[in-house]
Amino acid sequence: MLKNANPEFPLKGKMIFFATANIHKFNEARHILGNLEIAIGMLKLKGDEIQSDNLQEIAEKSVQTAYKQCLLPIIVEDAGLFIDTLQGFPGPYAAYAYKTLNNNGILKLLENKENRQATFKSIISYCDDQTRFDPLSFYGQSQGTITTQERHGQDKRGFGFDPIFQPNNSPKTFAEMTMQEKNSHSHRAEALHKFAQWYKSNHATE
Repeated sequence: MLKNANPEFPLKGKMIFFATANIHKFNEARHILGNLEIAIGMLKLKGDEIQSDNLQEIAEKSVQTAYKQCLLPIIVEDAGLFIDTLQGFPGPYAAYAYKTLNNNGILKLLENKENRQATFKSIISYCDDQTRFDPLSFYGQSQGTITTQERHGQDKRGFGFDPIFQPNNSPKTFAEMTMQEKNSHSHRAEALHKFAQWYKSNHATE
């Protein structure tokens, strides 16, 4: 399924695609890339997510599989939440941990823990006909703390672990932020900006 970028950001020139079934991730990506005049569409493709402790390895394998299905310039993201006192758990298994434990399960694991430091990490991997054998990857991270309870904004923004993650230098959790606010703090935004900088410098004449 293909979704075009928001009409707020009209498509111009060459287009890339984001292989994801997560509309929230796509909305954040199109907001960032649209502001940078990079056209982006959404493709609901299932990448080959290998079992690995390495986010980059997972993302690069996934983007290669996605590219083989569509033969279009494409990005994927693999992200993880690394909690210090849990020795980095759930890490790259964050999606599975969220499905099985949910936010309340993570909060339960941290009951009576003084150290609530955590880091969200993101890898954006890109593949096209030039990089299909050697995808390019871009890293972002956001350091912060795990709150003691879920905190949502009035309109229930956020998804996944957003309601329990409060980035450093902010009084709000990701779920309490507007998209613009979150994109000024998030791991995903940092990785996407690095990708955009590379992409625009290498496709300036297209």
